[in-house]
Amino acid sequence: MRKIKEKKVWVNRYESGNTGFEDLEVLMEFYDAGEADESELDEQFAELLNQIEDLELLNMLGAESDKFGAILHINPGAGGTESQDWASMLMRMYIRYGERHKYKVKIVDEQEGDVAGIKSVSIEFEGENAYGFLKAENGVHRLVRLSPFDSANRRHTSFASVYVYPVVDDDIEININPAHLSWDTFRSSGPGGQHVNKTESAVRLRHEPSGLVIECQETRSQIKNREKAIKMLKSQLYELELRKKQADMQQIEDGKMKIEWGSQIRSYVMHPYKMVKDVRTSFETSNVQAVMDGDIDGFIKSYLMTYGGGALKG
Repeated sequence: MRKIKEKKVWVNRYESGNTGFEDLEVLMEFYDAGEADESELDEQFAELLNQIEDLELLNMLGAESDKFGAILHINPGAGGTESQDWASMLMRMYIRYGERHKYKVKIVDEQEGDVAGIKSVSIEFEGENAYGFLKAENGVHRLVRLSPFDSANRRHTSFASVYVYPVVDDDIEININPAHLSWDTFRSSGPGGQHVNKTESAVRLRHEPSGLVIECQETRSQIKNREKAIKMLKSQLYELELRKKQADMQQIEDGKMKIEWGSQIRSYVMHPYKMVKDVRTSFETSNVQAVMDGDIDGFIKSYLMTYGGGALKG
């Protein structure tokens, strides 16, 4: 049912875009006949372009883990209250982002700051492709503003780190292609005399993609031994999958950067001018308030269009 739902998303978005294209063609004919104005044409074109870009953005989420939910960790850098307050601002920003996209947002763990802000927080986002989108936020975020905690009202620079991990589903499916299997049979070893196995009931199973070789001679029934060998193969493939996921998590850990100057992925400047700019993609906006209210789709979209669904670039 989950796979059907995923396919339906693609079909529905394609059909919607195709209908939009047909509507634009009809509107163009009306425009040529003088029965529609240019503003209507521009509006229809902009809407269609947005649909196509959304479909292309969805295509960027090609990694297996992209479809999962996400856990987002925020930790302030050095600087005490100033950085802890910045961390709490980021927390609010991501919560608002999750609400905008109809994700189920839950604070898993939060440690409040001594004076203001937070020392750390873990937020869970439950919903389709949450990790695929939020992985773009992995890295160090830099804030420049007039500090409300400085009596001299001087400009301060603060840092906070954001780490995003996929919430992997426990129901790991092990699909085995029969074409990848080869079987050998042999006689089971055992004591001599009347207990000698006179039939080739033992089995040896080879799985070509993984290189695993499974032998089973548990019973004197070849059928039961084959069934048990398949179960043993699935168990080992499951273990390999777990190790692979752990290696992916370690890759994310190794990609973490120091929470300091020069390592940021994005700068939020509130003084002396207003601008939020992503260092990786050069995407920027002067509407700082909208960003802090959770409107970060432009940054995520720019990141995915630049780097796709591959490794993190934080």
